[in-house]
Amino acid sequence: MRRLLLISLSTLLCASALAESPQIPEGAPADAVARVGDQTITYSQLNTQLNSSAVVGVSVPVLGSPERGTVMLTLLDRVISANLFYLDAIKQGLDQDPTYRAELAVFGDAILGELYRRQHLVGEIEASPEEVDAFIAENFAADAEQTEQLRAGAEATIRNQRYAERTSHNRERLRDGVEVTIHAESLDPASDADRGDDTLVAEIGDERITWGETKRRLTTLNNSADAQKRVESLNNLVDQRLAARKGREAGLDQDPTYQRRMAEFRKTRLLNQHRENLVRGMEPSDEELRAYYDANRDQILVKEQRKIQMVVLPSKEQAEEIKAKIESGEITIYQAALEHSIDPNAKRTLGDFGWVAKGTGFPQLDEVTFALEPDTLGGPVESPAGWHLVKVMDVRDAHFTAFEDEDTRTVTRRRLLKEKMEQYVVDLRQQDFPVTVYEDNMNRLFKEEAQWIAAKTKDMEAHPERAKEILDEMRKIVE
Repeated sequence: MRRLLLISLSTLLCASALAESPQIPEGAPADAVARVGDQTITYSQLNTQLNSSAVVGVSVPVLGSPERGTVMLTLLDRVISANLFYLDAIKQGLDQDPTYRAELAVFGDAILGELYRRQHLVGEIEASPEEVDAFIAENFAADAEQTEQLRAGAEATIRNQRYAERTSHNRERLRDGVEVTIHAESLDPASDADRGDDTLVAEIGDERITWGETKRRLTTLNNSADAQKRVESLNNLVDQRLAARKGREAGLDQDPTYQRRMAEFRKTRLLNQHRENLVRGMEPSDEELRAYYDANRDQILVKEQRKIQMVVLPSKEQAEEIKAKIESGEITIYQAALEHSIDPNAKRTLGDFGWVAKGTGFPQLDEVTFALEPDTLGGPVESPAGWHLVKVMDVRDAHFTAFEDEDTRTVTRRRLLKEKMEQYVVDLRQQDFPVTVYEDNMNRLFKEEAQWIAAKTKDMEAHPERAKEILDEMRKIVE
């Protein structure tokens, strides 16, 4: 079976090279690098994602390096696929799913509540230089050296104390003028099985909160066996809803931070939920799994590997002579590699050749290597590189050789589902949502970034006293 791939940017770019590169449409961001349906992907978005710890499996080369350009293309490929999943989810109406809508509401309340607390209940917490001086004088010896680290620690302590003071009465301030009732009698863990979803567990003025809304939160491992912990968890939920309500009243739902985080969550959660649904629908039968394994066995199994040391000599006679010296204990295989091997790397590696997989070397050498017992010297055996003496240092057994093994079935299932998902994405691009890559703009932005970084690096070398300032400026490009 032909292995299917995700949308390949190299394919996209090669195809675009045959025709005039598409131009960025009027009104699109100046740093647009691709468009998927009605979704625009920008260079700044890629830079931000590339420097995010959330990007799994992608290394982060330095700004301006050719390696960074290659990784950016890999990331763009991922982002294109993610946008295709998202648009497909919208097309299928999954954004109207009640569970998804409820998750959006909970997340939105959490963000609004956080913004309201920070901006209206806590506010900016500052500590003046004079206050830091007073704190140090009161808490440290008079002759203590006032280093930057000491002053920073004193300032942090003052801020933390003030934060604790300001937040200690948040609950009372949030609930001022609002009648809140927690129905603790409805939270007994012993009655969970008999409790209906419409059971009232709390009230915020006229708003009613039921067991059905909260049971997922109140039946976590931390809350499952303790009614008092459930009461406190429910109180925290009430506070969160009140803070969100006040946040909306204060217009914080128009705050750029709220809008950005909601947009990110809305998209990420929906496409992840869509992927999960697709995987469930693609679950292979046992017969399909077996057929896939049989057709792709060579790609699934991990062949036996051996870690070897090797001495390469120019003739069979010299190889036999050196082998006799090693076996008699006159010299070690390390000495033989250092003093006699014609392998150009031997003086550095001392004959350590690392791990080799069965079937990947010269046939005659492979046959000897995988017939040897560990710690046994084999050869001499000839290859185009010379005459070899081989010693097996360690062995890794072959894996995934029998379909009946659970691990083999797991690997087979994962590969099959991956191929199905890859084909699904290819079909989306070909049949449902057009993908356009603005190759010229991508190349221009790569070049400009590299030139900018080179100029800043020279500036830093010429003015070392401004190094920190220049570095801070360079960091802003990826924020």
